[in-house]
Amino acid sequence: MSDAEIKKGLAGVTVDYTAVSKVNPETNSLLYRGYPVQELAATQSFEAVALLLWNGDLPTAEELREFEEFERSHRDLDAAVRTTIDLLPLDAHPMDVARTAVSVIGALAPAADVADNSVASDLAKAKLLFAKIPAIVAYDQRRRRGEALVEPRADLDYARNFLWMTFGEEADEVVARAFAVSMVLYAEHSFNASTFTARVITSTTADLYSAVVGAIGALKGALHGGANEAVMHILDEIGSAENVGPWLDTALAEKRKIMGFGHRVYKKGDSRVPTMKAAFDTLVAHYGADDLAALYDALETEFVGRKGIYPNLDYPSGPAYHLIGFDTPTFTPLFVAARVTGWTAHIIEQAASNALIRPLSAYNGVDERHIDGYIASDAEREAAERDEEAQ
Repeated sequence: MSDAEIKKGLAGVTVDYTAVSKVNPETNSLLYRGYPVQELAATQSFEAVALLLWNGDLPTAEELREFEEFERSHRDLDAAVRTTIDLLPLDAHPMDVARTAVSVIGALAPAADVADNSVASDLAKAKLLFAKIPAIVAYDQRRRRGEALVEPRADLDYARNFLWMTFGEEADEVVARAFAVSMVLYAEHSFNASTFTARVITSTTADLYSAVVGAIGALKGALHGGANEAVMHILDEIGSAENVGPWLDTALAEKRKIMGFGHRVYKKGDSRVPTMKAAFDTLVAHYGADDLAALYDALETEFVGRKGIYPNLDYPSGPAYHLIGFDTPTFTPLFVAARVTGWTAHIIEQAASNALIRPLSAYNGVDERHIDGYIASDAEREAAERDEEAQ
């Protein structure tokens, strides 16, 4: 048995530098390129935040205009991507659809462009995925409902067009605003599991599309991106505020993990929650969803009171997406649409100062053993002798 110190889950291990984001422990604030995310959510469009993550600074009016023009002209769902989506069964998870569709986009791109991991090339790919993913997510929800494709509109901003393609009607201001806030809050969060996956893949010099596909796979898990889906399943299971106490008694006795609470980084509460909770409250008022709000508040109060563990971003975002009208399995693909900005910012950063990410492991299996009757070749014996001499 090895005596190496094991850091399960790489907990507490610092593996590299990043200038993309950090959690400031003094203010418990998540910073994107130095800006507190709550300030960005209150003052900036999602398009502007994407440029901040990629470029390091907020865009000028001209830079933002140019990017908006590009994004609006690349929103359509490519015929080959749509055909591929249509071939997938309706009971395939929407994250599998998103992963497959992004892979097809990469496969359709010219091979020379895919292989080019220069900053300019990867930034172009990042912007393309930013523009394309909403059409993938929107169409997949519509096809599951037996509804026809809704073409994008160039006269709407990112958030409003996303909602237009999904629901076929223009969103009210309060809805569009809440949705845009959620996109900003989900855009980036340092070396989380999916971002680290993207950086590992990038470190092998694989292309950006491969790294994003891998990140989507990591995000699918319930302990990461799938948590916002799990929150809604829990709220559906409980049913009403009056059922919270008995339900929690049973859940804790069964040692169930209560999704939407706790975070590896935040110990005093997720700094993004107040902003998303405020957005959720505007949706509650807009839709008259007082029963859902009462259930939300009751579970939070009861669980925090018993365990001292606070909500994370998934807790308010799940019911917010529900009120907007998204199907629960679509929640995590919405996370993809937001986090592709952070993933690609990290991919570009990793490629610019690359080192293959290849950690060691501590072996705890059986000692060396041999097959009875096996006779080593001369080459194997010579190699073993060289190894002994080198030691």
